Amino acid sequence: MAVCHHPTTISDKVLFKMPKWKLVTEFTFDSAHYIKDYNGPCGRMHGHTYTVRIEAISTKLHSSEYCPHPVMVADFKSLRWAKKDVTKGGLDHCILNEVMPPEYETTAEMIAKYIYDETKKKLPEGVKIKVAVSETANSWAEYEDD
Repeated sequence: MAVCHHPTTISDKVLFKMPKWKLVTEFTFDSAHYIKDYNGPCGRMHGHTYTVRIEAISTKLHSSEYCPHPVMVADFKSLRWAKKDVTKGGLDHCILNEVMPPEYETTAEMIAKYIYDETKKKLPEGVKIKVAVSETANSWAEYEDD
């Protein structure tokens, strides 16, 4: 008869590694904005082609509204919602100051937080994300919440 050994000390415990998947998507959208009370050109209306990079990490796979099987970290459609035209719920071709809630200023940092907050609402529980936003090719702002 086999005897089951239960670990009694930390050194006896076997460490089990959890699986982990990382999903990455990058997209652009075009919008105008101004930074309220900014003393300089950024205080005037101007536009950018924003680049957004979203990383999603999960220890399990999920289904989505488009696929009933648990085969993905998150649906790319859910991650890329901001790419949609503003008339379809996205941020493309809008004035960000008129679309984003007033508690979010339209700096790259706050746009990243806004996209993070709205994306989290669309994802299964337990999926961790990081959102990076760029207004120019060499300047990025990232937001993630631990």
